[in-house]
Amino acid sequence: MMNMKTPIPAASPLPRRSLQAQVKWGSHVLTVGGHAPVRVQSMTNTDTVDVIGTAIQIKELALAGSEMVRITVNTPEAAAAVVHIREQLDRMGIVVPLIGDFHYNGHRLLTDFPDCAQALSKYRINPGNVGKGDKKDRQFGQMIEAAMRWDKPVRIGVNWGSLDQELLADLMDENSRRSSPWESRQVMYEALITSAISSAQMAQEMGMKASQILLSCKVSGVQDLIAVYRELAKRCDYSLHLGLTEAGMGTKGTVASTSALSVLLQEGIGDTIRVSLTPQPGESRAQEVVIANEILQALGLRIFVPSVTACPGCGRTTSSTFQELTKQIDDFLRAQMPVWRSRYPGVENLKVAVMGCIVNGPGESKHADIGISLPGTGEAPAAPVFIDGEKKLTLRGDAIAQEFQTLVENYIENRFGTAKAD
Repeated sequence: MMNMKTPIPAASPLPRRSLQAQVKWGSHVLTVGGHAPVRVQSMTNTDTVDVIGTAIQIKELALAGSEMVRITVNTPEAAAAVVHIREQLDRMGIVVPLIGDFHYNGHRLLTDFPDCAQALSKYRINPGNVGKGDKKDRQFGQMIEAAMRWDKPVRIGVNWGSLDQELLADLMDENSRRSSPWESRQVMYEALITSAISSAQMAQEMGMKASQILLSCKVSGVQDLIAVYRELAKRCDYSLHLGLTEAGMGTKGTVASTSALSVLLQEGIGDTIRVSLTPQPGESRAQEVVIANEILQALGLRIFVPSVTACPGCGRTTSSTFQELTKQIDDFLRAQMPVWRSRYPGVENLKVAVMGCIVNGPGESKHADIGISLPGTGEAPAAPVFIDGEKKLTLRGDAIAQEFQTLVENYIENRFGTAKAD
């Protein structure tokens, strides 16, 4: 007989303890950090000078669920285009905040193009690319001054591919004098964290509020990222942006980003995330947003779209019908969400099941809000549909997919449309 002394506690992410920042555009205010939801960020890969092309991609990213979009601001022409991109987005009704990504010449661009500085909602500054020697602090200071002048938060984003070489050299020299020198990788970790925190402290000394500073220390290795952010979170309470830089393409990039970000988010580390996925040929840039959303939804941190439970298939399944139906329903739900978010409040909590045989089909379908169990090998050519845990009807024939989609639409209208009307 089993000896049950205490109930098994449910797993849940640890609470975050970071300061709360505000990213604004017009009357739109997006809170980051503290008790705010973990925010999803993305970045365009268009030429910023192409105002229409960039605005269209930003719209696509925003509709997919990106709550902030970063754009490259690398030339005077790009800086001049920013205000026009913002205007184009406003005309399209896209209120997503824009983040300016600055390297090397950000101090000049923010000074020479005040309209650009105002149109952006946040600045990303890389301490490794703001200058060398005496210029370094001066040029970094100019960017912080611009941020304070226009009341913009900044992300001080350190990347091990563009780390401050002077700082790294100093730490390497210091390490060589230790009686037991650290491994070179550990010195690299220290350089990343020191660069981020010391830059943030310098910004505060200039008068910037700690709550307006976000930090990131991006690397491309999963275990490296986990190690760096665990230590970074111990040493400061700034809001933290997570991302595995240069994650890669397809399955590799998806798995690596998911592995690293999930561990940290479960430990209560991270306030904004980005999946730096290399798009496959012909793939939408918005795929990185979809993956970021899925990571947060799988961890139970956010809910963006209705969940579709589906079996993987086995020798019991007689056809690919359940696969095709699963994809059809999933694509349909995602495509409708930009409209449904406002029309059907709470629809993102919907649970749909599409199962392939009698083994787990009825059970999973009963657990869902609406589910269908397609016939497997040797089963009768019928597909029972379960709604709110009860078998309501059985579908037969060649139009099962379309009929089930109609049932899903009707269920959403009846449940969530009524809720809105009340």
